[in-house]
Amino acid sequence: ILAIEDLGFVEKGQGGKATEDGITALGGNLPINTSGGLKACGHPVGATGIKQAYEIALQLRGEAGRRQVEEAEVGLAHNVGGSGGTALVHIFTR
Repeated sequence: ILAIEDLGFVEKGQGGKATEDGITALGGNLPINTSGGLKACGHPVGATGIKQAYEIALQLRGEAGRRQVEEAEVGLAHNVGGSGGTALVHIFTR
């Protein structure tokens, strides 16, 4: 919720409401964590970046099955390492 605010997808303080309103759900205007997020995938410490890239590649290829975002054109991976001393954003396009 904080990340979507910090990345500028929603206004500060509106991340929770956007999530509750279904905006970030599969089928919403801004689908986020369609795989359930890294914790739902066992939180593969040390491999989180590649897991995110893999999920985005599946989405952009139209191979994500039941969690497929319709007409996916762009994917963004946001990852924070360690105690927050490292932050990375990757943007993928078709």
